Amino acid sequence: MSVSFIAEVSSNHHQSIDRCFEFIDTAAEIGCDSVKFQLFRIEQLFSEEILRKNKEIRDRKNWELPIEYIPLLAERCKLKKISFGCTPFDLEAVKILEPYVDFYKIASYELLWDELIKSCCCTKKPVILSTGMAVIEEIKHAIKIVKDNDCKDFSILHCISGYPTPLDQCNLKAIETLRTLDKSFKVGWSDHSVNDGVLYRAINKWGASIIEFHLDLDGNGEEFKTGHCWLPNNIKKVITSIKSSSIMDGNGSKKPSEIEISERDWRADPKDGLRPLKHIRTDY
Repeated sequence: MSVSFIAEVSSNHHQSIDRCFEFIDTAAEIGCDSVKFQLFRIEQLFSEEILRKNKEIRDRKNWELPIEYIPLLAERCKLKKISFGCTPFDLEAVKILEPYVDFYKIASYELLWDELIKSCCCTKKPVILSTGMAVIEEIKHAIKIVKDNDCKDFSILHCISGYPTPLDQCNLKAIETLRTLDKSFKVGWSDHSVNDGVLYRAINKWGASIIEFHLDLDGNGEEFKTGHCWLPNNIKKVITSIKSSSIMDGNGSKKPSEIEISERDWRADPKDGLRPLKHIRTDY
């Protein structure tokens, strides 16, 4: 089974174009298929009363991705042969991104917003939806919006919106629950656990064909301290292991592998049960 890996930059870019480029380059180097950014403006993301009362949220103004970076990021992704995705958090952001992105990602927190889902689908670009915190009725409703707006390439991700996610709350079996809703779309896992075993289990046991994960370059990103971001060397081992797994399958023919040929003579001889076979003992 082919697995697609998406590196989520989130708010770890420090509003630096050079650091953004480094994220793209690193994602490509460690074997990712896509890199994803977020386009939000605090004033369009949170209500006025929350902004007024919560300084921590107001300070997230410093986490915004400058809009003028978008075409530069798209160009860099083409150069590095990696898909460029972005999460829009308002309707204007969908329009800003449309000329540049290869796909849209709708965050779990926006799953209830029909108009945003519809707006992304109407671009006719691929759409990925995360389902953290949602109950099945909410997910079914979002899928109906997707279908009503004729989205031909739709993927849905099981997700736990807890940072980091405890292992006993990952509930990976929900991947199969999402798959039963509609066999026509891809199903995957959006990770906040930062645990190798969770990714392997999501893929090998539950058939996740997409793995999204939060990436930081050096432990200095704004979100790294929360504990849900992977570092490049750690996730690279997982990606390399998963993507090289098909080489292990072979052709299914049951015969000695090349590395076994020389060992065949060292099997127990059927005449006396001793190793190696009698025909090589004399000249040994």
